Order: sequence, then structure tokens, then C-alpha cells
Amino acid sequence: MSGMTGSLQAYASPLDIPPDKPVQGIDGELKVIPGGQTIGVKVKSAGVLVVGHHLIEVSEQSKLSPGENSGLVPGDLMISIDGNKLDEVSKVAKLVERAGMANEPLTIVYKRDGKEQTAKLKPAYDRNDKVWRLGLYIRDSAAGVGTLTFYAPEQGVYGALGHVITDMNTGTPIVVGSGHIVQSSVTSISKSQDGDPGEKRAVFLKESQVLGNVQSNTDFGIFGKMTRNPEHSLYKQPIPIAMSSEVKEGPAQILTVVDGQQVERFNVEIIHVAHQQTPATKGLVLRITDPRLIDKTGGIVQGMSGSPIVQNGRLIGAVTHVFVNDPKSGYGCFIEWMLKDSGVAQQSNIAPYNLKAV
Repeated sequence: MSGMTGSLQAYASPLDIPPDKPVQGIDGELKVIPGGQTIGVKVKSAGVLVVGHHLIEVSEQSKLSPGENSGLVPGDLMISIDGNKLDEVSKVAKLVERAGMANEPLTIVYKRDGKEQTAKLKPAYDRNDKVWRLGLYIRDSAAGVGTLTFYAPEQGVYGALGHVITDMNTGTPIVVGSGHIVQSSVTSISKSQDGDPGEKRAVFLKESQVLGNVQSNTDFGIFGKMTRNPEHSLYKQPIPIAMSSEVKEGPAQILTVVDGQQVERFNVEIIHVAHQQTPATKGLVLRITDPRLIDKTGGIVQGMSGSPIVQNGRLIGAVTHVFVNDPKSGYGCFIEWMLKDSGVAQQSNIAPYNLKAV
């Protein structure tokens, strides 16, 4: 979950937040609690994702892939087989075996580019493994490590990552069926070097004590419900957010974890601010200036995506991507777009926009 993702597509709608409960102080400012905690993310897709093809040896002279021949391609999301809803990979094998034994074709409903389509195919018998197969590699879940960006206590909503989660094989955004986030502890860090971004190595903690669920996965991160401010927060009370028009070039801080679970502040410099009237993922460019962080990580590393950026006491955005050839620098997104996708920001708080793929 590096932040260095491929094509981006927003699939989810904002969460259902009561319109009469804005996160605002008495002065009318929009306020949330900045995060910085390392989190473990586990999601199951809303279906079964095709991630590749493989050939089945049906005789000494013949190999074939019924799935490929039917027109299914990597990135297609299989929704149902013969009317049976797919919510996990294990269901597929049983349906394939039943159709193979009966010598009947399967009707597969799948989504491609958000549109439902239908494919028909007959399973093939693998003479080596003695099982019926589709000739497809499939997956129904993903897991990784990222950083919590904010928690909105009034709504019980959080945002994290600052970028979309994509499938590692196909590069397509994962359409979330269900998921959760858990506490995570950083065990070591592989430092970033020019041309080779590093990564946080972390372990999931207290898996029975889930921090929150995952309800949506958009260009600007993952969002869901959370009942309390997680441990190790540097803030006990919400702080104001800054709109994109209020963000300035100059000093700022990021909140992130480099060892265990302790959130720390590190100095950065905002070196470019984009003027965005509509949502776009690359809102600002920042450069790590803190010698402690550079010594520990070499710059921005994978797993740092979602680290909150604070400027002049306001939450302005989140770290999202690293420059591969200059790991001390990277992109951030504006917090207003994350708050919009989370449902926390009301239409009256932020100018309306039409979300589009970029």
C-alpha cells in the first residue's frame, strides 16, 4: 500500500452522515483530530477479482483457459456465478466443480469499468491435479499497512491513506465489500534511496480489538466508522482544518510513526501548492527537512501514506506519494477532499464538485 498506485478511480459514495451534526467548533470552524498512527488495513472486495489467466492441461496435446476464451480479463470483478453471489474465493471452486461434473456452462456476471456484463464458459478438467478449473487467477482480499489521517469524533468517522487502494497485480481500485483497520506497530524501516523507495515493516496488533470498519475506498483514501480516538494520539481535542486556498508554501509538520506505536512530529517544507477548484490527488509538494526523519527513513517510505500534514496549527492534508528518484520529496492531498469523501464535510462547508477519474 505504497501510495505509488496506478490509474485511480473513485467507486464509493460519501458515508451517510446526519446533516445536522457538523464537526465544528463554536467559532464555526471545521475541526477533526489528526492521526499519525500506523494502522493495519484488511479489506475484502465486493466480489472476486480476476488477476490473471493460466492454461489448463486437458490432454497431452492441448492446454486452454476457459476464462480467457470467454473474454474475462485481469481487473474484472466477478459478482455472481449462476445467480450465486460471490463474496469469497472458496465459493468459486464448488460452483465450478458442480458445473464441470454436469457438463454445463457457467453464467458469470462481472463488472468492468463499473458496468455489469455477462460471460459464459465451461470449466475444463485439469488432468494433472484432477480438478475442474476456470483458467483464472482470482483474489477476494488485500492487506497492508498505512497511516491514519484524521478522526472526527462527533460522527465517529475516520480517514486514512490519502490514496486509493489498488490490486497489486492489476492496478485496479479495489471495490470494498467489507473490511477493518487494526492497531499496528512498526518493527523496522527499510530506508528510501534514489530510485528505490523504502517501506515501514509492521505487525498487526490486537486483532480482536478492531479500530474501525472500512466502508469506502476512493481516490483520497479509505473511510469508515470508528468509535473512539485511537491510542498514541498527539491530540486529545479536534483542531481546525485549512481549506486548500489557505495552504501556503513554507514550514509544516507531518505526524507519523517510525518506531513501535509512538506518533512523532517531523519538520517538512511545503514547496508547491496547487490551486484546485475540483478534487485532484496531487494538491501539494512537500520536502522532508527534519534530519531525524531523514536519518531514520531516508525520506518518505511506503506505509507513510496518510500521515497528517499540519501547518500553523491547522490540519491541511496528508502525505500520499513519494518521488521515486527523490525520496525526500513527495505529493500530498488536501484534507478538504478527504473530508468530502468521508462525508464529514457538508456541502455548505466546501464548494460542490463533480468527482471524476484522473
